[in-house]
Amino acid sequence: MAYDPRTSTGIPTEPVGSLPRPSVLQQAYARYDAGEISKDELAEQQEAAVRDSIERFEATGSPIISDGEQRWSSFATYPITDTLAGTGLAPTLGPGGQFFAIFADGHGRQLPKLERGPFSYVNYAAESLAKSLPHAHRPMKQAVIAPSMLALLYPLRDPVDGYSRDDFEAALVDECEKDIRQAFATGAARVSVDFTEGRLATREDPRNPWTGAGLLPHFVELINRVMARFTADERRSIGVHTCPGGDRDSVHSADVPYGNLLPAMFGINAGYFLIQMASERDKDPVLGLIGQNLRDDADGVAQTAYIGVINPQNPRVESPQEVAEALIRAANHIPKEQLGSTDDCGFSPFSIDEKPNHGSPDYARDVAFQKIQNRVEGTRLAAEKLGL
Repeated sequence: MAYDPRTSTGIPTEPVGSLPRPSVLQQAYARYDAGEISKDELAEQQEAAVRDSIERFEATGSPIISDGEQRWSSFATYPITDTLAGTGLAPTLGPGGQFFAIFADGHGRQLPKLERGPFSYVNYAAESLAKSLPHAHRPMKQAVIAPSMLALLYPLRDPVDGYSRDDFEAALVDECEKDIRQAFATGAARVSVDFTEGRLATREDPRNPWTGAGLLPHFVELINRVMARFTADERRSIGVHTCPGGDRDSVHSADVPYGNLLPAMFGINAGYFLIQMASERDKDPVLGLIGQNLRDDADGVAQTAYIGVINPQNPRVESPQEVAEALIRAANHIPKEQLGSTDDCGFSPFSIDEKPNHGSPDYARDVAFQKIQNRVEGTRLAAEKLGL
């Protein structure tokens, strides 16, 4: 039977994807990069973290879960490398690419760069999902990276000898489609496309030139080239996630007006959107923009807006009542039949994340599961109050 996101909670609710990696797993990544342990030994720690993630996720009452991305280098780089340090990097890539983002606390995350063609993934999301599904007793979702993020692998100004940007992006669209299709074929109930670079694309940060290159329309076009490969029925289960970043409890584009992004983003022909909102300072104008731009017919699909009601960067746990109030407030601007709830961002999109606001990744992990449980309970409360 197909997964119905309304069955359990009235208003649909869904996580973004990642969870903080336990300290022991983060140490294992570092030891693997240093050559102190084997890939099999790293995999043992990843497997233990996945089992724990699924067990604790299911205990929250969430109607749909993820494996917390415990086997991934990061949400952005899993298709091209095994670790953030570059162990297992795809053979056509090299170090020293563009910065994906420079965060508010000053740290940055740098991508590798394409050195030659042809481009292809070396890992697909379905490979991790296939290992995780046997542990699960509830439907699982799978996050995948947007083609727009990996488009940044191609140098901004200098062409790659013998491999045009058009050829690279054609291969990239093919690979993203394959990533999504394999996830569904493996057993994912839903697939969401991580598009955190969307808001950042209008940042115009002179330290990071791509953010001032006017790339947002092209990013939307790239994602829609992928969406066009799927039927309307398939796209009802394909979402897009946006947030201003979330790494080491810091953000990269929270100061960029949402109005720069949202009208363009809703032009993506996806079935639903996971939208950061809990940490947004001035919520009502943004909720109004969402209501104005959410489409009843996105190439055959009515879009749903999953509003962020949990802030993963803050260790304070939102109560179920706060969650319910946030959704009721959102329903003043968004049709309640097109409303859902989510977390602002993944709880730890990168495999090495000290979670400084929390004190440790292990404590952040405990906090994350309590936040998820309260999101589920609060969503159910809001549905009752809204008559859903």
